[in-house]
Order: sequence, then C-alpha cells, then structure tokens
Amino acid sequence: MSQGEFSGTMPVSDRQRFDEASLGRWLHAQLPRFAGRARIEQFRGGQSNPTFLLTAEDGAQYVLRKKPAGTLLPSAHAVDREFRVISALHGSDVPVARPLCLCTDESVIGTMFYVMEFAAGRNFWDATLPRMKAPERAALYDEMNRVIVALHQLDYVAAGLADYGRPGNYFARQIARWSGQYRASETERIEAMEKLLTWLPANIPAGDETALVHGDYRLDNLIFDSRTPRMLAVVDWELSTLGHPLADFSYHVMLWRTPAGEAGGLQGLDLLPLGIPSEGEYVAAYCARTGRRAIDPQVWEFCMAYNLFRIACIRQGIMKRVLEGTAASRHAREAGSRARATAELAWHQVEEHLGA
Repeated sequence: MSQGEFSGTMPVSDRQRFDEASLGRWLHAQLPRFAGRARIEQFRGGQSNPTFLLTAEDGAQYVLRKKPAGTLLPSAHAVDREFRVISALHGSDVPVARPLCLCTDESVIGTMFYVMEFAAGRNFWDATLPRMKAPERAALYDEMNRVIVALHQLDYVAAGLADYGRPGNYFARQIARWSGQYRASETERIEAMEKLLTWLPANIPAGDETALVHGDYRLDNLIFDSRTPRMLAVVDWELSTLGHPLADFSYHVMLWRTPAGEAGGLQGLDLLPLGIPSEGEYVAAYCARTGRRAIDPQVWEFCMAYNLFRIACIRQGIMKRVLEGTAASRHAREAGSRARATAELAWHQVEEHLGA
C-alpha cells in the first residue's frame, strides 16, 4: 500500500455517515467560536475509531473522533478515555492536540465522540522517510525517542491519572484482557494462537514497573512540525493505560523487526546511510535518557512476542468487525486477514528466542 492510500482525507463513507446538522447544533452550543456549518471529511487511516476533519466556514479546523456504530467488544473504542488522557497531558512534555469537548449523549450523532484542535503538520507512514536527508531522519527518530521517554517518565499521579489503570501485574492483566477480546472475536481456530494463549501467561518475566503507556506508539500516530523535527502531537490514545514501559517501548521498536517494503518496516535495510539508528542504538538512547541499564534480552524478547500476540488479537477484532459490517477503514479486510500470520510470527518468536 502506498502512503497516499492511508494519509489525508476522503469523503465520508456511507457506513460512517451521521446527522451533520445535529452535530452542528451541538458544536455551536459547546464552542462559541465555532463559525458556521462545518465541511466534514473522513481521515483515510485507522482501523478502530472513525476520525473526521471538520472545517468551519472561517477556515478553522477541528478533529472529531467517535466510536464506530454497531455492537462493540467490551472496553473497546473508549473515546472518553482518550479525551481524559489528552486533557491530562495537554501542556506537558508529551505533545497532544488541544482537547475541546466530549459528547457522551449518543442521540447527537449515534455514538459517543470528542472534538480536539487539528494539529496541522507532517504525518508519515513510510519509516524510511523518503525525500529527507540523513540528518533530518536522524533528528526525527531522536525526537520520537525523546517523546516516548517523556511519556514514560511523566508523573501520572500529579497529572491526575492515578486511577487511569491498575498498577502492577501489567503483562498478566493485559494477556488476560486480550485473550478475552480474542475469544470474543474469534472466527476460526488458529493453532499458533492457541499455543500463545497457554504459553504467555505461564512465562511472564519477574519484576514490574508502572508508567503511563500509549499502547500504539508508532510513526503514523505522530504529527510533526511542517519544517522541523519537533513533534506537535501524539494521537490515537485508545489503548493507553498504566502499564509496563518496556511493553510500550518494545511495541514501538517492532518497527525494526518489521520487513521493509509493503510491510512498512526497517528490517533488511542498510540504515547507516539513511541516518536511521539501528535497533540497538535506538534502545541504547532510550536507556540513556531513562537512566536504565541494558535491558535483559529474555525480557526484551518476551515483550516482542507479547506485542505480536496483542497485534494478532487486534487484527482478529478488525476481521470480526469486517464480517459484521462495522469496520471503520476500507483497508480493514486486508488488516484483519493478517491475524493468523501475526499469531504464527509471534509463536515463531517464542520458539526462536525463548526456548518454547
């Protein structure tokens, strides 16, 4: 897939249409400076919560993010949690779009939604950052590293997020949660997944840490300034919670384990002339910034297997929504169809690196 198929906006798809007049009335009541009726476009990217660009008559732009229609899995698509966390983070060292208003009244457009300011900047889908020079790539990757460190070092208690999740036993709780989500969306038997469902909870590494984690910190969920490597906003906080920072960071670093080309990763590329750090260099920068000693390889590889398992569960959920006709993205079927391959890759990771 090309970047153009995922980036930018398109007309609102038929299955995502809602009462625009009702939305307009609500926005006028909530945002006194909202001018006139908005032109509404749908963002192409994303598989979970449908997201829309609103352009008012005075040119001001806003972003609306809503739950999808239809029957949803328990605890999924929690846009109210997204609104809470970006409200807590706004003004901190973790850049987010300015939150504006949350609507819990489903009668307005059919589902809960929130509105935030539009962060006008650059959004990338290709990790090789074509048309950039090596120093520009290096600076952008360093900024990604800086921001995820800022997130993990944030005092979440002082930010009012002490109850945003349950500290401790993160892997056990997440594996149980995703196992339940997987069973609720299962459409076929996948042997590799059955093995993971048994092996992962029985082999959780000792020790625990708690930080605010994003849950989906990857390049296409980051908005950068149009001229500099400064990050303007981290978006898509649906999976955020209190959790283990290495689970969050290793998910981000899976970019280096993902094949280049159509898969959009860095594996197999000669990174030095591109100005992109190696996985080891990127991890070392994170450790230096956080004051952490080198990460135990067994713990690191467990995190990688866990993240692949979680992605397989997410993709299975997408496939379930495809079959039910509620998937938000027109690329949903392709994404959902990769659940089996992702589960098999996760089990291969366990066999290769963790001696299962």
